[in-house]
Amino acid sequence: MKVTGIIAEYNPLHNGHRYQLQQARQTSQADVVIVCMSGNYVQRGEPAVLDKWTRAQLALAAGADMVVELPFASAVQPADRFATGAIDLLAQLGCQTVAFGSEEATFDYQTIGQKIAALPAQSAAFVDYQKTYATQLNEFYQQTLNLSIDQPNHLLGISYAVANARLAQPMQLVAIERQQAQHADQLIQTGVYASASAIRKVLAHTPVDLTTVQPVVPATTMAALTTQQGVQWSQLWPLLQYRINSTPLAELRQVYQMSEGLEYRFKKVITQVDSYEALLQALKTKRYTYARLQRVCLYVLLNIKDTAIQQTLEQPYVRLLGFNQVGQTYLHQLKKQLTWPLISKISAKLGAETGLLGLEVRVDRLFEQLTNTHQNFARQPLFYQGKDVE
Repeated sequence: MKVTGIIAEYNPLHNGHRYQLQQARQTSQADVVIVCMSGNYVQRGEPAVLDKWTRAQLALAAGADMVVELPFASAVQPADRFATGAIDLLAQLGCQTVAFGSEEATFDYQTIGQKIAALPAQSAAFVDYQKTYATQLNEFYQQTLNLSIDQPNHLLGISYAVANARLAQPMQLVAIERQQAQHADQLIQTGVYASASAIRKVLAHTPVDLTTVQPVVPATTMAALTTQQGVQWSQLWPLLQYRINSTPLAELRQVYQMSEGLEYRFKKVITQVDSYEALLQALKTKRYTYARLQRVCLYVLLNIKDTAIQQTLEQPYVRLLGFNQVGQTYLHQLKKQLTWPLISKISAKLGAETGLLGLEVRVDRLFEQLTNTHQNFARQPLFYQGKDVE
């Protein structure tokens, strides 16, 4: 069977995502389309607007044959680590191709990925504290390869390409041109396409007016947004404020990615701000992007330490969220080839603090508290039959 993979957040799933699923299948002539999807927290350090089970259901309704979860340890990371975790997972699942959206669909990602992967490691040289790591990385690519990266999805596509080139058996990369809306567009224009950023901006308003969202999302997404209460950082702000105020400096220093004395800055500004947005602005310097700061805030809130991240990364697994009949057929074939554990149901042992999915269970408890829905225990993979999900 020809298998193509897609790396996604679907935060939330919109018409552009559905188009990408259709084009991925058509362009790669795939029999099976597998989506590797972030769980309840996404790459830029935010809670997903809908829980992972709802988003998996929407993905299956939009054309995916199987949905697996990208673990928190890879999902809430900078582009290069996010890409490595997702690419490794798709490779484990037997994908021959990887499809992704891009503002530069004609770009030769395969070749550039091979060239960058062959370069010596440079991260230790990026020590200009007046510039972000991403800026210094872009400058390095410009100097060494005459390569300029100025679009978010272009950067992510290159990150996929580099991670893919480092595989023993690299997959074929398929870039799909974004339609109408660009990745970071903040407004919903006329037409049927809008960025997820623009949709989330509407959802963040109180009260939420979904009339502008309806033309740019499938009916299934619209139904989910109508019936479910999304999770916003505004709900988490009081909890984060308490965590920063009550955590001793020495303990705060142990939080994942809390480096270069950033813990002192957290302690200093927390008494001067009254909102999450104000905290980010007070923390912002030329050294840190907002995305980096948002991730650190999430790590603080969830009390994420280096050891928890490393434990997950060193013991990879496949967490199945849902599938249809095609996905089920492929799954039977795949089981014989997998070298990672395949998780379809979480036991007490797997979900224990030191268990294989201990970190996932822990971070999802907050989501369960906010949405009043089980996220791990008592949940089994969804089986999509074309109309209803069982």
